Amino acid sequence: MSFTSSHDLQDSPHPKVTVHSIQQKKGRQRITCMTAYDYPTARLVDEAGIDMVLVGDSLAMVVLGQENTLAITVDEMLHHTRAVRRAVRSALLIADMPYGSYQLGGEDALRNASRFIKEAGAEAVKIEGGEKRVGLITRLRDAEVPVMGHIGLTPQSVHLMGGYKVQGKTLADIEQLIRDAVAIERAGVFCIVLEGMPREVAAMITAEVHVPTIGIGAGPECDGQVLVLHDMLNLTFAPPSKFVRQYGDVAGTIRHALESYKADVESGAFPSDEESYHLPAETRQTLESIAERKRLLRK
Repeated sequence: MSFTSSHDLQDSPHPKVTVHSIQQKKGRQRITCMTAYDYPTARLVDEAGIDMVLVGDSLAMVVLGQENTLAITVDEMLHHTRAVRRAVRSALLIADMPYGSYQLGGEDALRNASRFIKEAGAEAVKIEGGEKRVGLITRLRDAEVPVMGHIGLTPQSVHLMGGYKVQGKTLADIEQLIRDAVAIERAGVFCIVLEGMPREVAAMITAEVHVPTIGIGAGPECDGQVLVLHDMLNLTFAPPSKFVRQYGDVAGTIRHALESYKADVESGAFPSDEESYHLPAETRQTLESIAERKRLLRK
C-alpha cells in the first residue's frame, strides 16, 4: 500500500525528509519537530517546513482530555496517525508507541510497531526508555522499523517517577542518562528525544552521541527541538510549562469567533441575504402568482 505518491510529493515546496537526512543534520543544521494529531494541523505543520511531525501520545491529554498519556490505545493512535499521514507530504512522520504497546514483550512490540508502519503510514516509531530498551530497539531495527529514542522525563513512567519531575539532577542520575543515551544509540535509534533535564546534562549527551538529540525542556544545546502544538498555541487550558514558548493564542481567536457567532445569530445578523440561497427568478414569480391567487380567493 502506498501512502504518498510521487505526484503528491511534487505538490510540496519542501524536499522529503528522511531518517538519513535527519541524521545528516547533526552538527550542521538545527532540526525542527512538532506534534500533530489530525489532518488540518498536520497540513499546516508540514506546509511550514517542519522537519518531523510526531503523532505523540500527548494527544491523550491535549485532544482527548485524559489526565495523562497512559490511557491512549494503539487503535486510537493508529486512527490519528492515519489522519496525519493524509496531510504530510515532506516531513518525516513519527508515531508514538503508547503505554502497553511495547512493554509486554518483543513479539507484541514488533506487531504493534509494524501496524504503525503498515496500516497508518508512519515512517518511524518512538519508544521511551534507555538501557532496558536496547533489546527491543535492536529487534525493531532488524525488522526495518526506524526508532526514535526518548530518555529523561518519560511521561509513560509518571507513576514510577512520582510525577512530572526534571530528571538528571544528581551525579548518579546524570551518569545513568548518559549510559541510556549511548546504549540506545548503539542499539540503532536514529535520534533521541531528551525531555525534562538540565541543559548542561543535555549538552553533555548531545556531545557524547553521534545521532541527533531533540530537546523538549532540555535547553538550547540539543540538535533540535520539539514542542506540543497545543502548548505553543495556548490550546491546553492550563498554565504552560517553563520550557514552552507560546507563539500564538489560538484559544483566544476561537473564543472570540464563537462569541461573535453567538451574538450574530441571536441578533439576526447571521445569516444575511448575501449568505442565503435564492430561488430562480422564474420559480419565484410562479410561487408569487400562486400566493396572489390564494389571497384573492380568501377575500
